[in-house]
Amino acid sequence: MIRKDSKGSTIFQSGDTDAVLPRAWKSGSLKYDELKPLSEGGTAKLFSTLDLNLQRSVAYKTLHDDLRNSEMETTRFLREARVTANIQHPGTVPLYELGRDRDGQLFFTMKKVDGQDLREILFDLRQEVPEVVEKFPLPRLLDILIQVCQTIAYSHNLGVIHRDLKPANIIVGKFGEVYVLDWGLAKVLGTPSLADPKDIQNEKSDATLTPVGRHYGTPMYMPPEIAKGEPDLDGRTDVFSLGIILFEMLTLSFFVEGTDPYEIKKQILERPLPLPREIAPNRNIPRDLQAICMKALKRNKHERYPSVSSFLEDLQRYRHQEEVSVYWYSGWEKLTRWNNRNAYLILALLSALLGAGIHAIFSM
Repeated sequence: MIRKDSKGSTIFQSGDTDAVLPRAWKSGSLKYDELKPLSEGGTAKLFSTLDLNLQRSVAYKTLHDDLRNSEMETTRFLREARVTANIQHPGTVPLYELGRDRDGQLFFTMKKVDGQDLREILFDLRQEVPEVVEKFPLPRLLDILIQVCQTIAYSHNLGVIHRDLKPANIIVGKFGEVYVLDWGLAKVLGTPSLADPKDIQNEKSDATLTPVGRHYGTPMYMPPEIAKGEPDLDGRTDVFSLGIILFEMLTLSFFVEGTDPYEIKKQILERPLPLPREIAPNRNIPRDLQAICMKALKRNKHERYPSVSSFLEDLQRYRHQEEVSVYWYSGWEKLTRWNNRNAYLILALLSALLGAGIHAIFSM
């Protein structure tokens, strides 16, 4: 069996890898040991279990019992499994198996990730937890967002729009790996949507409320076009949600407040867009980084970044001390960025000049 060491890390025990696989080996759901609850959402439950054949811990996901006969929910569940399995990218969690248990209930298994979600990290940063503040300064948060953008850009290239990007769906592993989770609301271009457009127009519900009253997606991260019920969605939908995540990273504040979906939708559609530097004046948010954020948050999708790839390019330019495409730099700002980008070159040049001067003095 696999054990945990004193620090909680998974370690192999002697014989784990070489145990004989019985001729009457177990398959399907029978090969999984006891299911131990991990978390529970509105439609599904997540467990930790052991694959008895491979002797490895996995995550096991299944629908709530009352939804097993729902055609829409089973379709969402199957789509999540198949989309996740086919987006083979370092930023998606590997999916191992899709099947039915002995009772006919759908399940799939995937890699069990040790880490925490970005929502928890941002919460701890708001609470100024010292070890989290030290571990996740703004540059580290930006690197996490860059990895998320790389995953989403890859999925867009395959014709898949996530549509439910939020900090809770981003996992940061204990070794720095970053995963995008929960592809159950993904829009596969060319396939019917699984959201009911008439619910989007219902002012008493949010854009993903089903006829039985369940909520899908997260209103606080909802792009305006989804809030308005527009049928034609593209990659710019995910750009807006990524912009909200960047806003929260910069300000450590929520983009919108409240719990009522209708009021949240009104804020997204009507409230003047808050500027990060005004919301969090003490965080010294760079102006060009604010400009990137506000470009992604344009209500009119035609005024946003045209793609996640272009949003990603500006984030990478910023991290490399290069000029971003959506901000006009003053002469002083250009000089400062050049100095920052070439600090090592300047230091080396000064060292060489100093060394040459000392050599000249002693040579006289």
